[in-house]
Amino acid sequence: MSKPLPNAPVGREALLAYLDTCGFQTETKDHAPLFTVEDSQNLRGEIDGGHTKNLFLKDKKRNYFLLTAEEGSVVNLKTLHKLLGGSSKFSFGKPEALEEFLGVIPGAVTALGVINDRENRVIFAIDQRLMRHDKINCHPLTNDATTTIGRDDLIAFAKNCDHDPLIVDLDQEV
Repeated sequence: MSKPLPNAPVGREALLAYLDTCGFQTETKDHAPLFTVEDSQNLRGEIDGGHTKNLFLKDKKRNYFLLTAEEGSVVNLKTLHKLLGGSSKFSFGKPEALEEFLGVIPGAVTALGVINDRENRVIFAIDQRLMRHDKINCHPLTNDATTTIGRDDLIAFAKNCDHDPLIVDLDQEV
């Protein structure tokens, strides 16, 4: 059963409180700000589960997409639109749109940002390789911490936020 969402925009503390209210088991570890997958690999220490990279993208028709992929996944921006249903090749979304739709800044893009997309402006997709992990690690709307959440809880969270994620195979030939 989904719980009512807190008033948007949601920040880190309200997000973590909401996850707790929903009964999702999470653990959040603070660390120095991380801006890249390489930063994350160098500083994270021993955090179990699948680690993510997140791309905020748009097509030429100004459709927006959030792709949460396993950190080692190769993402082909020239063909990704065929997997996600975009109208054309993707480019990166502007920081202003990222903040408006997901409530985060560049470097803090996260699957958990869908809590702030109340108008469903963003199509949310997850790399199927990430689904092999029982636990998935995401920024809690800031890049100075990592929140570990169960795979099934992440999917339930997204659905609570009215975002039924597309599960995509980034290795698929398109």
